[in-house]
Amino acid sequence: MAKNNPEVVMIGLGYIGLPTAALIAQNKTHVHGVDINQSVVDTINAGKIHIVEPELDTAVANAVKNGFLKAATTPVEANTYLIVVPTPFKAKNEPDISFVQAATRAILPLLKEDDLYIIESTSPIGTTEKMMDFIYSERPELKDTLHIAYCPERVLPGNVMYELVHNDRVIGGVDEKSTEKAIAFYRQFIKGDLHKTNARTAEMCKLVENSSRDVQIAFANELSLICDKADINVWDLIELANKHPRVNILQPGCGVGGHCIAVDPYFIVAEYPMESQIIGKAREINNYKSFWCAEKVQTAKLEFELKHSRKPDIAIMGLAFKPDIDDLRESPAKYITQKVLQNANNEEYFIVEPNINSHKVFKLTDYKEAAKKADIIVFLVAHKEFKTLNIPSDKKVLDFCGVFK
Repeated sequence: MAKNNPEVVMIGLGYIGLPTAALIAQNKTHVHGVDINQSVVDTINAGKIHIVEPELDTAVANAVKNGFLKAATTPVEANTYLIVVPTPFKAKNEPDISFVQAATRAILPLLKEDDLYIIESTSPIGTTEKMMDFIYSERPELKDTLHIAYCPERVLPGNVMYELVHNDRVIGGVDEKSTEKAIAFYRQFIKGDLHKTNARTAEMCKLVENSSRDVQIAFANELSLICDKADINVWDLIELANKHPRVNILQPGCGVGGHCIAVDPYFIVAEYPMESQIIGKAREINNYKSFWCAEKVQTAKLEFELKHSRKPDIAIMGLAFKPDIDDLRESPAKYITQKVLQNANNEEYFIVEPNINSHKVFKLTDYKEAAKKADIIVFLVAHKEFKTLNIPSDKKVLDFCGVFK
């Protein structure tokens, strides 16, 4: 390997890839980041960032300035290759690993004996072995000379730079020497414990962690539907039930969003539909909750018209997939807003999301102004700003996320 070549190639510079690249570069390891988007590459090479994440801007600026991080649209030769690209869906919620395969194809000519190849992308069970077979079918002379492993991230948006360092990681190789080599690589940057397993178990572990959360949220959301019919305050009920020493019910919301919990269960359900009854049903319940919320808004609107003989002004509070972040991926609040607006009939709507400045589809309004002008206030995300509002009693409030629980 030429002297000037980086030690690590990171393919994918999104919400996980860029923070991971910055972390590795902070440890004075040369990282060559790859992204298909030229503007992302240009932004990073200017020492700036294209996503919102605390502390990431400083980490990237320093890494670029000190010469340890560089971005490009194509990979170069290195010792370690990390695949951190999206795994979206095809029809019928079937996972699509074509991005992982394309990233692997891009580095095929560069691979050499003793290199380390790691997938971090959330993947269906067996993907790491599939990529191993693909690599060795294209480069048969390398058979059994590479170290191939899977290591999923488990970080929280808004706290990624801390959690990348301090959270435990599960690391599974296709064989023991691959696992050991991957552990030695991560040990340089991570303070959390590194747990050894095999690639299939590591893949499943990532899916199970998020499916577990989804199932638990579905229980809370199902309770909220039952309590609405039974005329019981679900927030009070859960608080009281959680006084039991072995009960810990989560909080209901307007659905489940984000690129993990709302997505990963399908990776299991698609492959094992008969065996994953609870996991599949939890997805249905959490998706239905969003539809139910939109229907509730529609009903409140019609009741207002009948009572006041005029159209209401409606505030929709929150678009992000969870409180106090700017991330709208797979957001149930965004889906509900779209559904409500599809049924619009000359009412005035005030769309609120305090964590972003503008949106391509929705015209945004300041949260105080929206709450002041609206007749009906619909809380979809429990952003901290909303909890400071004093809402007059003459306004109709639909609180789907426990802002005023």
